[in-house]
Amino acid sequence: MDNKPQTMRIAVYGRQFNDPVVLPYIQQVFDNLSQHGVEIYVHPQLHDYLKENINIRYEVLEDTNNLKGFIDLFLTLGGDGTLLDMVAVIRDSGIPVIGINFGRLGFLASINKNDIDSAISAVVNKQFTLDSRELICIDSELEIFGKDNFALNDITIHKRDDSAMITTHVFLDKEFLNSYWGDGIIISTSTGSTAYSLSCGGPIIFPESDSIVLTPIAPHNLNVRPIVIPDSSTLAFDVECRSANYLVSCDSRTAIIDKSMRFQVKKAGFKLNLIRLNNESYLSTLRNKLLWGLDVRNY
Repeated sequence: MDNKPQTMRIAVYGRQFNDPVVLPYIQQVFDNLSQHGVEIYVHPQLHDYLKENINIRYEVLEDTNNLKGFIDLFLTLGGDGTLLDMVAVIRDSGIPVIGINFGRLGFLASINKNDIDSAISAVVNKQFTLDSRELICIDSELEIFGKDNFALNDITIHKRDDSAMITTHVFLDKEFLNSYWGDGIIISTSTGSTAYSLSCGGPIIFPESDSIVLTPIAPHNLNVRPIVIPDSSTLAFDVECRSANYLVSCDSRTAIIDKSMRFQVKKAGFKLNLIRLNNESYLSTLRNKLLWGLDVRNY
């Protein structure tokens, strides 16, 4: 009986890169994966870029609809936006994800490009834990996002450009909560609490908190503040807009809506397995990436 362990299959995902300075780091990633004997698969979107810019041996991931049981792990090259895009590729497959940060903040894609060698070694040797993150989804009569109606960070209802303020009537488990008059509202997961919601005055929520945050965007009524609710809740939003249209976003996907409509938001029913290396934690990421609690008077 052959007890030889199965070779790890790692898929690599990324966008087009405008800055050629990242090419040596991309080469380093693939060289490291090859040295560890990994079967490398590349998403077609990244392949279109690599074939013109770098000479690397890999297989193109032709079928992205049957990943579960085939791909062991997804690795993203880019920033947090790249990792968020990739969530729509793996959907509910449960495939673990880790991101190498070629962008700026890198809160989700937390691996610094200077730590590529050690990070890939840890991943291949399974020296990590899985951090399961809840997603939320949005439904409406038009099914504006089709099957990609889920978000890891946030769902946002926002006025468009310099148009008039919008009014959003919010219902929590069918009971009226409040009417928000302003630029819009952010419905954030605990993961997304450190993103757009935080910049609008929302609280930082630990991933294990099982919570959703409603954060108003530039509210006209100043006594309105962000509110934290259980993620077991079902939310409904009736949007009124005096201008021609407004925006609804689902992470990085955005739709233009041209009429008043009701939206429903709730948990997506599946989670994302984010890889956390053994030498990092949520608190260390919070301090290092957001400079949490940093006081220059102490340095």
